[in-house]
Amino acid sequence: MAKSVKVFALSTCIHCKQAKQFLDDKNVVYECVHVDLLTGDDRKQVIEEVKKFNPSLSFPTIVIDGTVIVGFRKDDILTALEG
Repeated sequence: MAKSVKVFALSTCIHCKQAKQFLDDKNVVYECVHVDLLTGDDRKQVIEEVKKFNPSLSFPTIVIDGTVIVGFRKDDILTALEG
């Protein structure tokens, strides 16, 4: 069964790009939100959502079936995908 994967990213962040490329290479279907491209209430709402997972508000913040991974950490991403 497919995992629920959501990536909170910044469009200019190299680590975010690497994380998305890694997921693409693994053929993982995921939702990506580029927080820096949002405006107004949408941006506020997403920032609050990210803070629930990652109070330091750093990127990428990746949520895989409730498991939160902060930063581009291949081993942790693989473990969460396989778990």
